[in-house]
This record gives sequence, C-alpha cells and structure tokens, in this order.
Amino acid sequence: MAKKQDDGQKIVADNRKARYLYFIESTLEAGLVLTGSEVKSLRSGKANIAESYAMAKDGELFLVNAYIPEYLMANRFNHEPRRVRKLLVRGLQARRLAIAIQREGMTLIPMKIYFNPRGIAKVELGGAKGKKLHDKRETSKSRDWARDKARLMRDKG
Repeated sequence: MAKKQDDGQKIVADNRKARYLYFIESTLEAGLVLTGSEVKSLRSGKANIAESYAMAKDGELFLVNAYIPEYLMANRFNHEPRRVRKLLVRGLQARRLAIAIQREGMTLIPMKIYFNPRGIAKVELGGAKGKKLHDKRETSKSRDWARDKARLMRDKG
C-alpha cells in the first residue's frame, strides 16, 4: 500500500537511489497523462521508477521506462506496463529543461510519484548530474559519519 505524508501526499513510488547516484540540482512537479487502468494500478502502490528517466522531444517531456503494473480487473482495456507517458508542464519550463538536457548534460530523473491532496497523480522530477565513483564513496562516508555522530551524541546525553 502507498505511504501517506503529513502534507496530504500519498506517495506511490519513491526513487531512493536517485540521491546516491546523482547530484540533484533542482526539482520540478509535473502532471502525468494516464489511462484509467494506470490510475487504479497506481493506487495499489506497486509502481517502480528506479530505472526511469524523462526525455524531451518536440518541445514536450515524456517519462520513459516507468513501470506501472497492469490492473488485474481491467481485462482487455489494460495498459502497457512500460509505455512512454507524457508529462504535463508549462511550455516555457519544457523548453528550458530541454535546453538544459542538451547543453549542460543534465538528466531528468523522477524522484517520486504521488497523489496530491486533490487526488491527482504527480511526478517530482529532479534535474541531475551523474556522480563519479569517488563522489558516491564520499556520500556514503558523510552519511555514515552523520549516523555515528548522532549515535555518539545520543549516548553522551
């Protein structure tokens, strides 16, 4: 089942590896164009966005390789689980992101898919640059040190 946050968001899918693999420079909220069976399937909370990304094509953004499983009750009206889905953003934002992807070598990574308080499916995109191996090691070192420091401070009182 999907997790519920305190601000009314019902998180359906979370990309936990994204902050480890990429430097997230900016975030953006976008809507998703979904079919009825996809929405029903998302509400069950079984989606996976770990290997997905967003691409720009003809001034529009598309979510590629996001896995939303088939809804069992939809029988012949079901959807393709890994189909390309259109993202809903303003035209100016889409053009800016397309330029950033081409010139600066950024990647648009979906951070999470959630339902807002009105019940509309949204995706949070992060403008990201890939980390090298030594950057990943540094991230894990700083995270481990923060955990140990918190443990020491708690034990000392």
